[in-house]
Amino acid sequence: MRIRIVATTAVAAGTLAVLSAAPAQATEYSSALKIRGIQYDAPGSDSNNCRTGNTDEEYLTIKNYSSGTTVNLKGYVVKDKAGNRFAFTANHYLQPGDYVKLRGGNGSDSDANNVVYRDNCNFMWNNDKDSIYLYKPSGAGADSHSYTKSGNDRDGNGYIAYHN
Repeated sequence: MRIRIVATTAVAAGTLAVLSAAPAQATEYSSALKIRGIQYDAPGSDSNNCRTGNTDEEYLTIKNYSSGTTVNLKGYVVKDKAGNRFAFTANHYLQPGDYVKLRGGNGSDSDANNVVYRDNCNFMWNNDKDSIYLYKPSGAGADSHSYTKSGNDRDGNGYIAYHN
């Protein structure tokens, strides 16, 4: 009896190890909102100076892929692998097929221009590799992706597209 329990535990542990080792981009969620793409490496030399820097050139595009449902971003959270996070605290409605660019730096959020600023002049995404997580207001996963510069950015322009 004890041998069977140990063997079952070992198989279960092996299964968990395989599941936890799976890349984040393999995760599929049932969510209208998905990460459309990321400009993880802002063009030019990185500078997080709030006045003259280029953190606003680093952005994450989130799109509403629903065919008939408007989604309010309020309460959604974006995180990276290190735990840096941004929470949408204001109402921002995405019509079906609409998108928003979540940019670094400071600026004026605008529904008309499809932009929300993180109001933080630090870069969020690593230039070599990172993971992106989008969470629903309930805390459930909406979408996630991992990337490496060498594996996912074939043309080297600092931009990776998903769910096109």
